[in-house]
Amino acid sequence: MSVPRTSTDRESSPPRRTGLVLTGGGARSAYQVGVLGAVARMMPREAPSPFQIVTGMSAGAIVAAAVACHAARFREGVVALERVWRNFHSEQVFRADAASMLRAGLRWTLALVSAGRLAAPPESVFDSSPLGRLLERHYDFGRMRQAMADGHLEALAIAASNYRTARSVAFFERRDSSTGIADDWRRGVATQLSVTHLLASSAVPFLFPAVRLDGEYYGDGAMRQIAPLSPAIRLGADRLFVVGVRDVPKTPEFVATDRAPAPSVGQVIGFMLDTLFIDSLHAGIAQLERINRLVEQSAVPSPDGLRRIEPMVIVPEADFSAIAARHARSMPRSVRALLRTMGASNVGGSELLSYLLFESSYTRELIAIGREDAMARRDEISHFLGASVRPSAVPVRRSREAAPGAEALTEAPLAFAR
Repeated sequence: MSVPRTSTDRESSPPRRTGLVLTGGGARSAYQVGVLGAVARMMPREAPSPFQIVTGMSAGAIVAAAVACHAARFREGVVALERVWRNFHSEQVFRADAASMLRAGLRWTLALVSAGRLAAPPESVFDSSPLGRLLERHYDFGRMRQAMADGHLEALAIAASNYRTARSVAFFERRDSSTGIADDWRRGVATQLSVTHLLASSAVPFLFPAVRLDGEYYGDGAMRQIAPLSPAIRLGADRLFVVGVRDVPKTPEFVATDRAPAPSVGQVIGFMLDTLFIDSLHAGIAQLERINRLVEQSAVPSPDGLRRIEPMVIVPEADFSAIAARHARSMPRSVRALLRTMGASNVGGSELLSYLLFESSYTRELIAIGREDAMARRDEISHFLGASVRPSAVPVRRSREAAPGAEALTEAPLAFAR
């Protein structure tokens, strides 16, 4: 049984810090953009971010950094973020022209037949240099530091995985470097964040090249990340607003058969990505719930410094793989040809497609789903975040750009950086 707080205890308690946790998911992170769009409707137009601590991994790190860069004016930042994701094309993320695909294929073939003597294999299937240019154009980390100085943001953490040590690392930047973090956080690295950290965090293995940071090579932040909630908690959050990109997978009924085809390379990669991005989040939530029960049952403060962390988790119920299959033809022809070669053009390969489909028709539908899911829980979200404007009182106007069934924020488009 927990000890009840007195009014004096409440008055002396420090203000609560809300952390935003965004998991990885490639193109699926458009869903997270939709959820944040709904949250933006619940806030006054010029209000700062309701998230004092922001963390992300993989594509979730790209969304998280945009929120941090606009911590002083949350709604403005979400408008800009949504505009980019609503108009995404694969060419903005990786080189998808026929010449690039052909060169990569020939290099793989030459390396294979010559045992690496005539040519080394490419570092990855795709060249992600277009994503680097996109991020350099739109992300202003100086603006994030100004938001910290003004008290609108406490910290931003970006997770990446070190290929040499096989450990996930949280690169972070925070407002006050003199207090708060225990010395035993060996996986936290204080640094000045940049676009390079975003590229490292989103470097999906095999598909995108590893990124060099401080003499080490890093890949996708979801790899080896067994505690995705830890960075936000370590940085001082006592409430977590978590947005994932898939619900707990439902176990299908097992039916023995000798007709099941062998999985294709594309299907295997899609399965690996699904495991990479999903499993650790639900394990982390389960562990957090166990710790909360332990703290609540204790009559004295924990000697280990454990505290109750209040979570709110939003994950989709929609099947993004099935949605991706409907939008497959929006991918560039050269990429579709590559996916066919990998065996990812059929139903079994739609899992991989759902992570790679950076095309507006797909991302707009996911944004709309994210917004609808969040608006369905608007009273719960408003109470959790302490929003001063009830979402039910905010009129919603459909943008002329919006896809059927989607509702876009109606402010004028803005760039991330000024």
